[in-house]
Amino acid sequence: MSGIKSFLCSKLLPLLLLLVVSLEVRAAPVTVRILHFNDFHGFANPLQQKNDIAVTGGAARLAEAIRRNRDVPGLLLAAGDIIQGDSWANLFRGRSSIELMNLLGVDAMSLGNHEFDFGQSQLLLLIADARFPLLAANLRGLPPVKGKTSFVRNNIRVAVIGLVTDDTPYSSHPRNTVGLSFEPPVKAARREIAEMIGKTDLIVLLTHLGHEQDLSLARMLCGSAGPVTVPLLIAGGHSHTRVEHPVKIGNCTVVQAWEHGKALGVVDYTFDNGVLLSVAGRLEEIGPSLKDGRSDVAALVGKYNREADSTLDREVANAAVDLVQQGIREQETNLGNLVADLVRETTGVQVAIINSGTLRTGINAGIVTARQVYATMPFDNYLVAVRMSGRQLLDTLEHGVSAVEKGEGRFPQVSGIRFSFRRDRPAGSRIISVHINEMPIEPDREYTVATLDFIAAGGDGYAAFGEAIRSAGDFTETGAAMRSSRLVYNDPGRFLRDIFIDSVSKRAPIESRVEGRIVEVNETK
Repeated sequence: MSGIKSFLCSKLLPLLLLLVVSLEVRAAPVTVRILHFNDFHGFANPLQQKNDIAVTGGAARLAEAIRRNRDVPGLLLAAGDIIQGDSWANLFRGRSSIELMNLLGVDAMSLGNHEFDFGQSQLLLLIADARFPLLAANLRGLPPVKGKTSFVRNNIRVAVIGLVTDDTPYSSHPRNTVGLSFEPPVKAARREIAEMIGKTDLIVLLTHLGHEQDLSLARMLCGSAGPVTVPLLIAGGHSHTRVEHPVKIGNCTVVQAWEHGKALGVVDYTFDNGVLLSVAGRLEEIGPSLKDGRSDVAALVGKYNREADSTLDREVANAAVDLVQQGIREQETNLGNLVADLVRETTGVQVAIINSGTLRTGINAGIVTARQVYATMPFDNYLVAVRMSGRQLLDTLEHGVSAVEKGEGRFPQVSGIRFSFRRDRPAGSRIISVHINEMPIEPDREYTVATLDFIAAGGDGYAAFGEAIRSAGDFTETGAAMRSSRLVYNDPGRFLRDIFIDSVSKRAPIESRVEGRIVEVNETK
């Protein structure tokens, strides 16, 4: 009998031990951590206040925050608009930003609309330099850009699907997207998600659509009628929204991490045997508590700073007042007036209209450097002027105020013209009055109007300039070159920022004020 017991023990004990170990492994929850940031726009240096004390941001500090959060296996994701914006990126046509992303250890990045700003050929070079995939499932025509990619972290399968805003042909210069097509994001998302069901434990939609669009996407995908049965994280960009706490809609979690490397998003997904136990997320602000940050990243930032300094640190003017960018997408500002005046004076026309989105930061009173001007006007825009009817000019202004409640960059800044509007009216019927040279606008009269080539080409959805140019019987177009008897000024050889520097360097000092050019009329009760 004892022999039988001994035999059973010798055979069963290892099996029992194996079963216990297996149960212990099975019972241990595992966590995968998603780190995310968006709309970096090349702001590699800490952002400073007027007292020159670094208060937030900085790539080296961001890198240190990333390093500290790598104690849990996971992914580092960038949600678009990384390569263009600040001079640190623009002077090197995005090369510095891609080198930085490689050093940070980015695992995947979605395309943003501003990834196209240097043109497709430059974007292809940057994609070749990137040690991570650039994703956009709703883009067709750019083969190196894939729709999705997959990873395994801590035994959890994670699929990452990229989506870019389908208004990119209008929010980047239209010439930059010739030959490309952009599918509605929700259609692409549904297709790509369907392909991954049963093949993954977690899906990340890495989007550059804007927070409100992300919430709408979550409702469509994860609402009561939504098809998504696996956990889905929407990590977004484009609207520069500071989402302090994740928004949960069904199986969807929606996050966004502000802008310019000023915050790092952290989302932890904890699973037990493939079953989701919990989702926890937060934003970590990037500030002085991180001290100097990661030294190797600081060295990279410094290398490009030194290359840029000779161009950017020269003093170009003195400003007597703060030139204000804040609120520029819904009202007149003195910065908008100053730049619009320069556009009108340079082209010698009656009216100038520019989009507020072309002016990205303000300029503080005091010494003005080229660096500040480049940060304010980062885009390679040149001046164009056309002859257009009063009716077309009215259509242009209507379009400019058609999305004021959304804070979109189409909102106009003007010179030589005054107008009033009401945002409570339907888009297309918001303009109340327009005066040119103190006289009411005449729909059938012809006016000379200056703008930027971005707008003339249909950027931000403006159509009237292109219609005016193309309406001439002698209109021809070869590549980017246009000829038309309605085109009264066209100088692609000088960008707006260079015109600005040349002009303000002759003024001592710069002064500009709000004059009532744009008046919003409030609804009367």
